[in-house]
Amino acid sequence: MKKDLEELIVKSFFDKHVQERVLYELFKPEKRDLALDRLCHSYKRMLKTKYMFEIPPPNSDPSDIFELLKRNKAEKMCYSLSFNKDIDGKEMPLQEALKHAVGFGFPSIISCRPGELAYFEAEQAYGAPPRYLLKTPKYEL
Repeated sequence: MKKDLEELIVKSFFDKHVQERVLYELFKPEKRDLALDRLCHSYKRMLKTKYMFEIPPPNSDPSDIFELLKRNKAEKMCYSLSFNKDIDGKEMPLQEALKHAVGFGFPSIISCRPGELAYFEAEQAYGAPPRYLLKTPKYEL
């Protein structure tokens, strides 16, 4: 787990009123799942919606999402916050992270350009889960 990257993700993409609580939960191993669980049903209250851009269907192919992220200047390496323990709290190649996150069924945020660009997949309830690009014009506190 890289606290500096996680703090940057939270301060960039999470609504200001929840940032402190989410960071507290992320940094406590016994509470980490609570922070991720907040992205299941209430992600629109947790994330800055002005930075959320829905990826229109069909959007379930990790390769297509990778190409979309590359067009938005994603870096080759990424950092993930995810219910998927294979990628949570890890830096890895973007393509590999997407293979684990896309279609997993539970939320993931994959930071592709720290503080500026991320991929977010919400929980799958019925049908395909909502998928978004998270883009901020610049890092904002």
